[in-house]
Amino acid sequence: MDNYLERITLDKEICGGKPTIRKMRFTVSQMLELLASGMSHSEVLKDYPFLQEEDIQACLQFAAQIANAKSLIPSHAA
Repeated sequence: MDNYLERITLDKEICGGKPTIRKMRFTVSQMLELLASGMSHSEVLKDYPFLQEEDIQACLQFAAQIANAKSLIPSHAA
């Protein structure tokens, strides 16, 4: 999916600026948690009918890009 960033939005007025799906109050992290818990794509789409398969793919692409970062900076000191 080349245009996944068209589906993943960052807006400080929505969910405190967390990455969301199409400016909805549904975050990328919520989607990833659902998938990590074992839900299938079809189960997610059934439970959240306002989402589309392309939204799931965009979240996965976004997560892959974040995980591929060359370095991570801790948000707080340990």
